[in-house]
Amino acid sequence: MTDVTKGRRFDPSRRSVLSGVAAAALLGVSACGRREQTAEPEPTPDGPAKGSLEWAVQGPWRVQDAGRDAWRHPMETLRFFGLQPRMKVVEFWPGSGWYTEILAPYLAEGAGTYVAAGFQTGPGADPAQVQLMAAFQQRFTNDRRLYGQIEISAFGATSGPVTEAGTSDMVLFMRSIHQWMAAGIAEKAFADAFAALRPGGILGVEQHRLAPDEDQDPAAANGYVQEAFVRQLAAEAGFAFVAASEINANERDTKDHPFGVETLPPRRLTAPSGSPPDPTFDRSKYDEIGESDRMTLKFRKPE
Repeated sequence: MTDVTKGRRFDPSRRSVLSGVAAAALLGVSACGRREQTAEPEPTPDGPAKGSLEWAVQGPWRVQDAGRDAWRHPMETLRFFGLQPRMKVVEFWPGSGWYTEILAPYLAEGAGTYVAAGFQTGPGADPAQVQLMAAFQQRFTNDRRLYGQIEISAFGATSGPVTEAGTSDMVLFMRSIHQWMAAGIAEKAFADAFAALRPGGILGVEQHRLAPDEDQDPAAANGYVQEAFVRQLAAEAGFAFVAASEINANERDTKDHPFGVETLPPRRLTAPSGSPPDPTFDRSKYDEIGESDRMTLKFRKPE
């Protein structure tokens, strides 16, 4: 199989981008005004049936995050992947929990299991990632009536299995592959996902998409990844390609933004990551683009 990276060498210095990503997620937690849930919300009489995917997506506990549904299409995306209520689902690097707040209630009501394979937080870990994981655990383990008994594991350069081998029905990679490329652990992510899945289990991928005629930076510094490269990584790990969807496509995304994909919403950078915001930066055309153009891919672990 042709190597779509075209022999370009990996620059270890690019790994520092992960601190910015974790910090951005922390800012998102603060900006959204997270609060502990103390009671299980009930649907309105004319609302979707409790325990349905519609119920989980439309839940009032998501009121501060639901504005992004128009860009992230959670209902359509999860249906495309084939999510079912009794599944065991592992999400790698769930960040502040945008998808967790849908998946955990849905699986808890359906007698399924949600596993968050978050950042490694041992000695030498990035402080921003440690803080993000602490906020995640605080948020999602303090309301078991809504979120159920969430299982938390870790994925990183030296992590072990994310869950018991061969026990998961679905693994999700939601816009994180570029971060793993920056850290040099993309191949490990696919291998760990393959090990976690049962035969016939599904790997669902959502990722910022680089134009096919652009050279792939092995560190994905701008956040964009070629679809062909993702398929290559999956095939090398043993996965079979099932289908692709344009659910999360955005043809207005020119993918040549001054601060990479983070120039676009939701992060909306006006200066390089880690630098103070530039109040003179004109954001208008980037806000008009909206969120990034993204591939949505479905793979299967062979029977």
